[in-house]
Amino acid sequence: MCAVKAKGPVKVGIVGLGRAGYGMATCELAPRGKKITIVAGCDILKSQRDRFAKKLPKAVMYDDLKKMLADPNVELVSISTRSPDHVPHALLALKAGKDVFLEKPISLTFPEAKKLKAAAAKAKGKLYIRHNRRFETPFVHIREIIASGILGDVFEIRLCRHGYQRRNDWQTLIRCGGGQLLNWGPHLIDHALRFLESPVAEIWSDLKCVAAVGDAEDHVNIMFKGKNGRVVNVQISGGVALPSPVYAVHGSKGSLISENEKTIKLRYLDPKNKLKPCKVDDGTPDGFGGSDNLKWIEKEIKVKPKLKVDTASIWDYLYASIREGKKFPITIDEALGVMEVVDIVKKQNPKFKKSIM
Repeated sequence: MCAVKAKGPVKVGIVGLGRAGYGMATCELAPRGKKITIVAGCDILKSQRDRFAKKLPKAVMYDDLKKMLADPNVELVSISTRSPDHVPHALLALKAGKDVFLEKPISLTFPEAKKLKAAAAKAKGKLYIRHNRRFETPFVHIREIIASGILGDVFEIRLCRHGYQRRNDWQTLIRCGGGQLLNWGPHLIDHALRFLESPVAEIWSDLKCVAAVGDAEDHVNIMFKGKNGRVVNVQISGGVALPSPVYAVHGSKGSLISENEKTIKLRYLDPKNKLKPCKVDDGTPDGFGGSDNLKWIEKEIKVKPKLKVDTASIWDYLYASIREGKKFPITIDEALGVMEVVDIVKKQNPKFKKSIM
């Protein structure tokens, strides 16, 4: 349990007012003013500060993080700067006694992540990790379906995020901490580790630069095998023109796929139809064997998990931890596990390894 702090909305200052700090956080927090309110914003670019101030005129604007950290009105610092700045900015905020909400990737390397964990253990404030895709509705719903047992023993899962784009921003440059391994990668690696439901036994990976303009990878392929035998394949690509389903789950009694955030297609054996005992016949067959009259249930359902969450729900969990002392569902060790996988993949693909030096 966490120590309960002051009452009222959590007062947050956001550093990095770009796609995440401005484009995502302001929209996610707009309906949550009674829980979390934005009191400050920080960016080195005046244009970003001006845009933020126009949308949130009551927020105090800063051009330097140290100045914002000196503001006693800021109790939580949400870090949405570029990836190489995440660890330095988080360390500064923790040293200043603030709670920290850190965007992914939490670091560029596993050793950096361990350094962050050590600093958080000594700090007055608490470090929270923004793995918000943990609350993506299809992910939550599919885990519920797997737990129900209707698919039988799940032996393989595929997680894909495909598209084709000649991307040319900083996320395509190794020197800026770019590449899909550190962009979409932390989300899907986190998903894979949850789906695996077992310690990792083996990891195989391949990185390529297919369509992006920069030198960082835009095609990521990671194969996990758990000690329980389950395989999870993660594929992230900016170079695939015909996308595969976002989720595909295969079990001993059925399968599911989900191609979007709205529907899940299921095909599984009717549990009411009990299969008769069957013996192996080692004689010469006329066909291909197997005479069971299999009865399938096939349906398409709406994505609607029992747990009522979405990716913005992470702010509600954050509030509950800071104000109510409840356990935050994403641990630092889980985030470190993601970064350990990132380092393994980088080492297996030395062409891209220099981005972790």
